[in-house]
Amino acid sequence: MTDTAVYAAGGVVWRVVEGKLRVLVIHRTAYADVTLPKGKVDPGETLAETAVREIFEETGIRVALGIPVGVSRYRMPRGRQKVVHYWAAEATEKAIRASAFVPNKEIAAIEWVTPRKALGYLSYPVDVEILEEFLRFVDDGILSTFPIVVLRHAKATPREEWKGADAARPLTSRGTRQAKALVGPVRAFGVRRIVSSDAVRCLNTVVPLAAALGRPIAQTPLIGQDAWEDGTSDIRRVIGKRVRSRKPAVLCSHGPVLPGILTELALATGTLRGSYLGSASALEPASFSVVHLSREHPGSGIVSIETHETKE
Repeated sequence: MTDTAVYAAGGVVWRVVEGKLRVLVIHRTAYADVTLPKGKVDPGETLAETAVREIFEETGIRVALGIPVGVSRYRMPRGRQKVVHYWAAEATEKAIRASAFVPNKEIAAIEWVTPRKALGYLSYPVDVEILEEFLRFVDDGILSTFPIVVLRHAKATPREEWKGADAARPLTSRGTRQAKALVGPVRAFGVRRIVSSDAVRCLNTVVPLAAALGRPIAQTPLIGQDAWEDGTSDIRRVIGKRVRSRKPAVLCSHGPVLPGILTELALATGTLRGSYLGSASALEPASFSVVHLSREHPGSGIVSIETHETKE
């Protein structure tokens, strides 16, 4: 991000009704226009958190983010550039039923429409471009997806400053703050399963997330650094189980192990390997890459990868 631009985030919210795709548009009161749900980043938020919050505030619908579908850039009335990041986001029937939306001073109405109607309905070309990018994925047979979040543990006490076993190294005070700061960004992608190396620094990284979700941590040495160093790791088994489950999950591991995790994700999904895997695995502490896979056809390849850094 730059200091001169205004950043925002939102989504193409979708559902399937009687076998037909519908997307959600909002009618704004003050501007008398029709747009996609979005809003500006609040202090301390990541873009992913902003997208989920703004969609909920404008529509009453709680969503988890799917694949990224583009970035719009345009000039505001006073000349500053506005940069808006968008994700696809499925609205489940449960979330729709739970919505308490009522018309208000900002949003006059929300409306489910066909993609074709939305293309002619939206007030701004930048919104049309985002919807068109979303529909390109749909045309390719990709609509419902699930994420596997590959997370590097938060900042740990350096090896040279620790006298005990390496697997027992704890987080630093900064690492503890990073672990707390990770909760919102990772939750934005709907993670429900937490898998972690059994090293203390990994487990402590996901403890705040587990508490927030009310979910247990499945700890395993198979993606741990000790096993990786002595040749007893079994990343393939862990990845295979996660891909077969087709459910959103986070895997917390170590810097040296991450390239193997990304490689196994590519192999498990029939994806051509390339330099993008190296970029997605070259993570700083408490950063993560989100690997999006097709729920209907996970073996058809990685749909998208995005990388996020912690703000702490």
